Amino acid sequence: MEEDEEKKLADVADKKKKSAKKRRITAEEKRLRESYKKIPDDLMRVADGLIRRAAYMRVTLEDYEIDLDNGGYVEQFTQSEKTKAYERERPVARLYNQMNRNFQQIIKQLTDMLPKPDPEKDSPKDDGFEAFVINR
Repeated sequence: MEEDEEKKLADVADKKKKSAKKRRITAEEKRLRESYKKIPDDLMRVADGLIRRAAYMRVTLEDYEIDLDNGGYVEQFTQSEKTKAYERERPVARLYNQMNRNFQQIIKQLTDMLPKPDPEKDSPKDDGFEAFVINR
């Protein structure tokens, strides 16, 4: 009977953890949508999927960072009790690096979809003041 109760408690804790992650992903998705709201509508259909992936990746990367801060990037590993242990990269470190690379690519794709600034519109107009000062 105690095992059933422990399993139920573990299930409840797992559901709370997943729910919290879902809320964090939703909040990150909202933040990214605000950052990339200037993407033209015709590209937004493509950007939508990238934004959802990027939000998931960022939250997952944050979780990996906590794990790496607590457990480090390397661990002692051995194939069996008969062989000497050696230091190896933890699997989460490899996952973190790969996901971080993919996250950066998605952010670049999203940024490339933003409209390019118009240099004519954004540059200050020449009012002749500099020419006046130079010629004095």
